[in-house]
Amino acid sequence: MIKYCVGKTTLVQKACDVMVSSGVSVEGFYTQEVREGRRRVGFDVVTVTGQRGHLSRVREKSVASRGGREYTVGQYVVDVPSFENLVLPLFRNLNSSCSSNRQVFIIDEVGKMELFSQAFIRSVRQTLDSPIFSVLGTIPLPSGKPLGFMEEIRTRTDVTVFTVTKENRDVILTEIVSALKDCLKQSA
Repeated sequence: MIKYCVGKTTLVQKACDVMVSSGVSVEGFYTQEVREGRRRVGFDVVTVTGQRGHLSRVREKSVASRGGREYTVGQYVVDVPSFENLVLPLFRNLNSSCSSNRQVFIIDEVGKMELFSQAFIRSVRQTLDSPIFSVLGTIPLPSGKPLGFMEEIRTRTDVTVFTVTKENRDVILTEIVSALKDCLKQSA
């Protein structure tokens, strides 16, 4: 897992490119900022194959809640159905296409917004527990009250955590790719 300060999605994308170019099967998703001009207005989830869906958007002051449960993180309203519609099939497809070849599964990220989905939490646990997949994922640096599931991931004995900073983000890629390749060799 990668804890991050800056540049984690770019780093995940670079690691993904390296693994694909070395013939490794890669599946999964990453989170990308959505901007209008210089203003961040939300986040999208983007699959490795390029499908895109909303994760969250800034709540417009003039727009009232549409009824039902509304999940928010700061100024962002999380679109749990959109997130689940795009991401959960990736986990189902991964589990149904199990082959003897090891695969890398990208989970960028396991953060507060994503944790509103209980189905996502179950899917991440199942994937982390599988001997077939090596997971390259991101979790935020702990701040404030620890979130149980993130701490569960952080403290797993089978998880290696890399902290990405401005100072190391350009050189840590080699370490991450090496760790992924080692994971792939372990059960090959």
